[in-house]
Amino acid sequence: MFFEEEYDRHLALATDLWEHPELGFKEHYTRQRILDYLTEVTPDLEVRTFAHTGIRVDLNHGKDHTMVFLAEMDSVYSPAHWQADPETGAAQACGHFTQVTIALSIYRYYVQTEAYKQLDFNVAFIFVPAEEYVDLDYRRQLRDQGELVYLGGKAEAMREGVFDDVDFVYHLHALGEEHEHPIIEVACDLAGFCYKYFTFKGKASHAGLDPFSGINAYSMSTLFNTALGLSRQQMREDKYLRINPVLFGENTMTTNVIPHEVKIGTDIRSMSLDYMKEISKRLDQMAKGSAQALGGEVVCETEMGYLPFIQDAYLTKLVKEAFEADDTIPDIIDDRGAIAAAGDIGDLSFMVPSIQISYGGFEGRIHGADFKMVDPEFVLSTLPAFLVKSIQHISDNVDYRQFYHRSFQEYAKVIADMMDN
Repeated sequence: MFFEEEYDRHLALATDLWEHPELGFKEHYTRQRILDYLTEVTPDLEVRTFAHTGIRVDLNHGKDHTMVFLAEMDSVYSPAHWQADPETGAAQACGHFTQVTIALSIYRYYVQTEAYKQLDFNVAFIFVPAEEYVDLDYRRQLRDQGELVYLGGKAEAMREGVFDDVDFVYHLHALGEEHEHPIIEVACDLAGFCYKYFTFKGKASHAGLDPFSGINAYSMSTLFNTALGLSRQQMREDKYLRINPVLFGENTMTTNVIPHEVKIGTDIRSMSLDYMKEISKRLDQMAKGSAQALGGEVVCETEMGYLPFIQDAYLTKLVKEAFEADDTIPDIIDDRGAIAAAGDIGDLSFMVPSIQISYGGFEGRIHGADFKMVDPEFVLSTLPAFLVKSIQHISDNVDYRQFYHRSFQEYAKVIADMMDN
């Protein structure tokens, strides 16, 4: 009943956020809207800020354990989207605006009803910037200036100690598929990824008068792409491997000059860190062989993206029990297994048990030009009502011995090891 009564308020908020998409670490409008909402509900609220635009607030009632309700603040770069910001290309084509709205509505519910006092754990609401791995030149600039270490918002929050006192994480994400009925999804793991950059270096010369003196960097990159294509036969399908090489950077060429430098970039996605690192080494070998075969050189670089996300099986079991005891949502997907999409929830799940509840109510392709919310009643009313029931069910049945906690230092070592080829 609470969420039905508050529906108009939250539809207006979601619409406002939908109309103001922002890229990662630049979510200034979104941040202010969140703060305005929180302080309207709790005027004397203590707010912790982190990672440029991130926000944490706590509903603490003296318990020994803490759950995080996590929402992502940023938008994706999708300039073809019909609601994209014409200056930045940012668009709400991944549904994060509904994550924020749902989190705020549940915060209001807990404060106004005091239902959080019935939980066996404290609740921290954490609004995290920069989940989408885009606008990387800006983020590298921040890193070069010493304002960031990691390019993803959750890793930065982890570095700043935002999750040090947390026992587990409850997260949401939109489903980018059309469904006949309202639906949620559980138990879907996500791939991790790293980025590879290969700068092929040759020698410029006149392409008509003296091509014999040149060394064609573009030809090296073509040979590398051929090697990569032929090697796919040796790549294991069960590791959810994905590779997508593209020309990277300026790569300006003209027909009357032998290209002297070409840069190729690709991600390597996989559910296995060990296999990701193995493929990274193979790609380095292909690049070096391609350059050597044509008399040139290549510089190979590795940049870690996000870790694979393995949904916590114990928390998933409790959420499924809550779903089975509830009749407000007709359908559930619980057998997809894994997909090659990625998110920095994987990094956070390395530190503490985490689940991601995905939800329908949208149409169009996620990250695509046609993505939009089409069932706001489900997303902003039915769904949050179920979520608070599932959180209460977790509280009533939780066994903290099932949980783990790794340090940020352990996480940093894993990332460093991936970078060391």
